Amino acid sequence: MANTIQQLEVYLWSLGFILVAAAMGLFVHWLLFHALQRLARRSESAVGQAVPRHLRAPLRLLVPTLAVRISLPAHSLNLRPEVVDYLGTALSTLIIISAAWLLIRLSRVMEAWILSRYDMSASDNLTARKVATQVDIVRKIMVFIIVVFALSAVLMNFDNFRQIGTGLLASAGLAGLILGFAAQRTIANLLAGFQIALTQPIRIDDVVIVENEWGRIEEITLTYVVVVIWDKRRLVLPISYFLEKPFQNWTRSSSDLLGTVFLYVDYTLPIDEVRQHLGKLLEQSELWDGKVWRLHTTDTSERTVELRALMSAASAPQAFELRCEIREKLIDYIQTHYPESLPRVRTESEGAALEDAK
Repeated sequence: MANTIQQLEVYLWSLGFILVAAAMGLFVHWLLFHALQRLARRSESAVGQAVPRHLRAPLRLLVPTLAVRISLPAHSLNLRPEVVDYLGTALSTLIIISAAWLLIRLSRVMEAWILSRYDMSASDNLTARKVATQVDIVRKIMVFIIVVFALSAVLMNFDNFRQIGTGLLASAGLAGLILGFAAQRTIANLLAGFQIALTQPIRIDDVVIVENEWGRIEEITLTYVVVVIWDKRRLVLPISYFLEKPFQNWTRSSSDLLGTVFLYVDYTLPIDEVRQHLGKLLEQSELWDGKVWRLHTTDTSERTVELRALMSAASAPQAFELRCEIREKLIDYIQTHYPESLPRVRTESEGAALEDAK
């Protein structure tokens, strides 16, 4: 009975020591982030705001765990060796997990720091989108590597898993062939992700036409790409799609675009007056970038003349709105000033034809 009480006292003393060490770690964490929050309030930079937001949670786990792990020899003198081993393994596992979590959050801070130097809201944001795509893919690759190494380090803490790992290495050749055959599509997508990060046929926020849908690149992962369609639907495609199939990228080298409006009118319409009115409409529009405009007669048929109005805009959404605006105003102009020049079907009676023949 006395031995049991004595052993219970040892465990309670060790538990109290652990709680005190954890409390000291939490206090150090509080002091650290209290100082970081004061610095963040004084600084309006993206990094100053990102550091406390992303690092608070992982450090809240890492700092107390480190404090307990460092103080473990001081309060383990009276514990049984197997208990000390179990406790040390558990603490080491927590440290590895929290350190991996911290590194993943640090990648977020680095991403915020890099992107803060570029303006994604600018009308011509080609460089910003290029950097954002590269940073996003590199960060995801780093996260994947961190997770793999952290999982390996955790498994190495346990003897049973270490033995299983040794057995797996003995059959690595056969397992590699089986896994490679089963996951060939996944591996192909991963390699496609690396290639897209380097060559960048697409970037985040690019305007693309895929599967006959107009949309913007919202997210690029190592295995798939998310395209936001104009009506808010999401089109999810394997990343290898953009290396294997043709698609349209409207913002590949610049964000400005040429828009076209087609009109079908009668032969009696004075085209030069419509051309002059088109120039006036574009000068009055806030959507026109002031670079390019033309009005061409691009085709004729037995009934109508095809006119093509060409105009430039700073971005794809502005080009679409400009086309709709000019189309509507040109139709209104023709209806108001030249209603007789709208497309019509002409017929001629037999009596009129005989009269013309005489």
